[in-house]
Amino acid sequence: MTAVILCEGLVKIYKTDEVEVVALQGLNLTVEKGELMAIIGNSGSGKSTLLNILGGLDRPSAGIVRVGEWDLLKITDEQLVEYKRNTVGFIWQNNARNLLPYLTALENVEMPMMLSGKYDRSYARQLLEWVGLKDRMHNKLQQLSGGEQQRVAIAISLANKPQLLLADEPTGSVDSQTSDMIMDIFRTLNRELGVTIVIVTHDLSLAGKVDRVVAIRDGLTSSEFLKRNPNLDLASADFRPRTVHEAHEEYAIVDRAGRLQVPKALLEALKIGDRATIEFDGEKILIKPPKSLEGN
Repeated sequence: MTAVILCEGLVKIYKTDEVEVVALQGLNLTVEKGELMAIIGNSGSGKSTLLNILGGLDRPSAGIVRVGEWDLLKITDEQLVEYKRNTVGFIWQNNARNLLPYLTALENVEMPMMLSGKYDRSYARQLLEWVGLKDRMHNKLQQLSGGEQQRVAIAISLANKPQLLLADEPTGSVDSQTSDMIMDIFRTLNRELGVTIVIVTHDLSLAGKVDRVVAIRDGLTSSEFLKRNPNLDLASADFRPRTVHEAHEEYAIVDRAGRLQVPKALLEALKIGDRATIEFDGEKILIKPPKSLEGN
């Protein structure tokens, strides 16, 4: 497989006159071509910072971050415009950032095509059919529901045939039925176009419907979830996971330096703070709380 996204030791530091915040602390992530995967994490974990860097909306401070042929650490401002126009598509939680209210759905999809010199009305129509708006493409935005507007936004993000689609909380403002529909659309587009899709979400039921989930904590990838049963149909209407653990097995992340990210819940259960003992019993590595020192 070919990696579409490669992050190694990715660092992002925000500085002001009074404070310095390290949003990403050496994050490692690989996403293969054609994947449909999700990134989860609590508020402040760094997932939105990562998404903004991958989308060309923010600059990394250090490390390696590549998307396709682009090195986002060294990319020039002129190249960044080309990157955002042709390589990556972005879907916002607030679809107003994607849409022009005085245009029809079809005209909205055609707009980025015209701006990049790639006008193709038949493809714009095809995109709207894929997102289930064949009979609504000539309606203006005020005639569309919130869920329909979000589907227009998905079509717009694919207008210039990007190789990578980034979705920031794409179901955050819609009901569960529309959320399921949007997930089905992502699967269709992933299959029909071969586009790599990365979803950032708090919705664990949505995350449970992809093959791979990466959790971010404190600016680092903390664990990874892979589908338990290869034959499990995550797209089935009968499959409604309440947590990502119902469909996936959790794995700890080991980086190239051999450092292990142990899930926080396990550390808390063992009451492990900043130190732990490690033993090898011939078959397994055992991680335990440190033995209390006599006299302490």
